[in-house]
Amino acid sequence: MKGDYPTIKRLFNGYTKKYINRILLSGLLTMVLAGSTAAVAYLLDPAINELFINQNQELIFIIPGLIILAFATKGLSLYLAKIIMIRVSQNVRRDMQVDMFKSLINADTKVIDNKHSAKFITNLTNDIGMVTNLVSIAILNLFKDSFTLIALLGLMFYQNWKLSLIAIIMIPLASGAAATLGKRIRKVTDEQMLKTGTFMSYLFEVFKNHRIIKIFQKEEYEKKRALIVIEELKEKAQKISEVLMRASPIMEFLTGIMIACLVYASAILVANNELQVSKFFSFLAAMMLAYQPVRSLATVNISIQQGLAGARRVLPIIDSEPEIKDKENVKNLELKKSEIVFENVSFNYSEEANILKSINLKFSGEKMTALVGPSGAGKSTILNLIPRFFNIKHGDIKIDQQSIYTSSVHSVRKAISLVSQDTTLFDDTIKNNIAYADLDATEEEIKMAAKHSFADEFIEKLPNKYETKIGENGVRLSGGEKQRLSIARAILKKSPIILLDEATSSLDAETESKIQNAISYLTKGRTTIVIAHRLSTILNADKIYVIDGGEVVSHGSHVELLKTSEIYKNFYQKQIKQN
Repeated sequence: MKGDYPTIKRLFNGYTKKYINRILLSGLLTMVLAGSTAAVAYLLDPAINELFINQNQELIFIIPGLIILAFATKGLSLYLAKIIMIRVSQNVRRDMQVDMFKSLINADTKVIDNKHSAKFITNLTNDIGMVTNLVSIAILNLFKDSFTLIALLGLMFYQNWKLSLIAIIMIPLASGAAATLGKRIRKVTDEQMLKTGTFMSYLFEVFKNHRIIKIFQKEEYEKKRALIVIEELKEKAQKISEVLMRASPIMEFLTGIMIACLVYASAILVANNELQVSKFFSFLAAMMLAYQPVRSLATVNISIQQGLAGARRVLPIIDSEPEIKDKENVKNLELKKSEIVFENVSFNYSEEANILKSINLKFSGEKMTALVGPSGAGKSTILNLIPRFFNIKHGDIKIDQQSIYTSSVHSVRKAISLVSQDTTLFDDTIKNNIAYADLDATEEEIKMAAKHSFADEFIEKLPNKYETKIGENGVRLSGGEKQRLSIARAILKKSPIILLDEATSSLDAETESKIQNAISYLTKGRTTIVIAHRLSTILNADKIYVIDGGEVVSHGSHVELLKTSEIYKNFYQKQIKQN
């Protein structure tokens, strides 16, 4: 439990402290519940003694009425206590999910890239669900059962202290069993959540790549893979249920021993006139009612351990601080020509060899510069460093002589639009996908952006036009249509810097022509950096950098590079053959 203290403290300070008044009110209601439960057991003494033995007719309505009142109070207080804790737990769930979502939205790109998105979803749902159960069930049961047990033990000692001493032997025995089960359940729960994350990741991959599965006829193969993952998940869930069920036979055995001892001791006490029969039945009722809270308290540690296990996986994500954030006293970029300069920039994704090796680049303002080179040379990395998706290792990147590392991240990214071959769209309407660049854009501005990107050509043919839902990542659109929407979004943003990452690759000649025209409109008078894979893109560039092995090996105009760069010459000749 000592090792759980930091997690418990973090949960309390961050999430339950603000609801402490409601939690205490729920605790107060459980005290009323405990008192009414003890009252039910206590009333059996006068009921038997006065109504059955002495046959007191004056109490024939009063005692049954008090029993009804005790049960009604018990039911109402339990209902209200549960309602309060359900609301508290759902507020805690909401707060944690909001905090985790904020953390993920602000997280560095490398954090998101290094973990499958399905595992984050498992954290957001399953793990936080466990914490919710910790608050709504475990804490409530801890209050309810502890107070009820105390009240019933008080009644039992009031009735007969000798029998009470026999009864309370069960409590430390049950606690010992619960502690052992709690350790086991924590380990199995961690294993189950790991398998659940793996299963979610697998499902995402299957749904995403369902066409690949069909074309390669791998349905049976995927069924077998799924069976393995599901079987592993079943085994872990089964193990948890089995561990939970171990508490039942242990508690039943301990209860049987206790009742047998009580009956034996009570018989001796009654024979010696030290105990009345009516008090024995009242004591027995209290003891039987105490069985439920003792059993519940024996297993509440398991729920607590599950909740803490979920919290230990979620809280580090919530508490993580992004590396890419504003420093103190940052200023907003003041743009003029939007000239971009790389000064001795080195970068690596890990501690291995540098992807970029002390490169120097100058992207002239309001001009188009092309990056050419083999795959893996570092071209996409150069683009990703400009909007600060990653931090460089050494050197500096400046826009109009202002370092992007002393400028606010917001102002840097506001100045940049990115159009990539991996077009990202939302499962929403065409209108909302374009307007994502500017949520305050008018309908006329959205349609104008679509017109200049030639997207209106296919939009107007759709039944619902701009209100057409395009499916997950635009699955209902062709590659060229998705690319045109991406360009329309960039046009609407009206940013002075345009980054193009292989934006015209894998398109037919007619579509490429339209997209080239759309790009010409998008990039006119703007600082543009393009990763060039097409001859038309290269010829439109004002300057070309040849990148190889993370270094600038040549730069100049198209004509100059044909004379000075063997890599560029080979690249150009391949493009001629393809065209």
